[in-house]
Amino acid sequence: MQAMSLETQTAQADTYYRALTARDARFDGCFFIGVTSTGIYCRPVCKVRTPKRENCQFYTHAAQAESAGFRPCLRCRPELAPNALVWSTQDASTILAQQAARLLDEPQNWDEDAPSVQKLAEKLGVTDRHVRRIFEAQFGVTPMQYLQTRRLLTAKQLLADTNLPITQIALISGYSSVRRFNAAFAQHYKLNPTQLRREGTSRSSDGGTVVRLGYRPPYDVGAMLSFLETRRIHDVEFASTTPDDLRTGRTLRLESGGKIVNGWLMASFDPAQHQVLLRVSDSLRSVLPTVIMKLRAALDLDANPQTINAVLHDSFPDGDGLRVPGTMDGYELAVRAVLGQQITVAAARTLAQRIVDRFGEPIETPYPELTRLFPAPAILAQAEGDALGQLGIVKQRQAAIVGIARAVAEKRVTLHGGADIPATIAALKKLPGIGDWTAQYIAMRALRWPDAFPAGDIALHKALRVQEEKNPARAAEAASQIWKPWRSYAVIRAWSTLNATKKEPS
Repeated sequence: MQAMSLETQTAQADTYYRALTARDARFDGCFFIGVTSTGIYCRPVCKVRTPKRENCQFYTHAAQAESAGFRPCLRCRPELAPNALVWSTQDASTILAQQAARLLDEPQNWDEDAPSVQKLAEKLGVTDRHVRRIFEAQFGVTPMQYLQTRRLLTAKQLLADTNLPITQIALISGYSSVRRFNAAFAQHYKLNPTQLRREGTSRSSDGGTVVRLGYRPPYDVGAMLSFLETRRIHDVEFASTTPDDLRTGRTLRLESGGKIVNGWLMASFDPAQHQVLLRVSDSLRSVLPTVIMKLRAALDLDANPQTINAVLHDSFPDGDGLRVPGTMDGYELAVRAVLGQQITVAAARTLAQRIVDRFGEPIETPYPELTRLFPAPAILAQAEGDALGQLGIVKQRQAAIVGIARAVAEKRVTLHGGADIPATIAALKKLPGIGDWTAQYIAMRALRWPDAFPAGDIALHKALRVQEEKNPARAAEAASQIWKPWRSYAVIRAWSTLNATKKEPS
């Protein structure tokens, strides 16, 4: 745990122990318990016999527990816990440390070569000494210890839940060789990777690979799936809100190591276990860590409701289980955000459907609802002339779509949770047809910024009852100050209070 007085540490540890004895899923991933009598660390929801208080040490990150010499529990499996996301808009050092952690969390940033603090510092634009100092102050471990734990826990999940060859698991977990992978496992877990293999857990009836992902309650699954279903593009996405069939699926294109891979995924909610069962096509197995991280972001599985509700509950008491819907593809979300400018959800969905029907690539999947891919950036980057105009898209939005596609295709803009938020927002607003509303909306859903606030949104003005003000955007911005740093969640809660969502963005 971070530096604090002994009295505060004791009080916090007592709170953690009460959560442990209650098996309180709201604390899952918020802390881990190192049991000195066994040398194992567990999640607070672990179903083994509760250890004695004097045998428990508490850590806010798995990396801290492993740095202290504890091995992960093979029963509760710490790799299934939701990630602990901490946000601040006040302290510059804290923000930098959190940005460093976001870069380390992103499998797309994992390097097959030996990672280093220097490389991390170069991406952040500061010295390696500064990164190491502020990271250790924030998380209690070095950046490389944090990365090592993240990669090992990812590998542990793939070993337990899939039948991927160990060589492939080693490579996609960021290790340049099986020898280094085996050495890291032996050093940290005192186990050989093959000892974590499980039988009969890796395949589903549709031929995909299956993994489980945890989340913290409360989670309004129905609201999330309704949001996705209302906006779904036929043939690309699928969502079911039937109580006994709570799932969503889609086709997906990912770039990995300079290669493009296409496939599908299907995510089924298990509210009783606070888990999502993820099925992924075999074609995406080589990028499984990235798919897992993207789905966690798309369904906002790592949110900490207790922290968010402490700020927002008084203003939005009925929204405690709402999450911010993200996206599996930031570029696609950006295109759809442009299509949603100043029109209804239904109209924006119609335009997106026309783009997919005209430019989307066919793909074979086991699901009749999933038969096409959203057009690649390189495709829409070439959609000049009247190609988009014939679909009913006005010239200003045509230019914005082509501008976004080119920026992504040329890698001038990256739209995922590991991106630099202020720099990306600034870069987006330099593109034709991209104003503050669109940039903030993209930041909220694609960049996973919890404090994004599209102040100019018409539906938001209505929900906050400022539409009659002389400057509704300014009034909304002023009202939002009490919700920092969770204004993205406030936006979702505000939208949910409306009886109709005709002006809610797509």
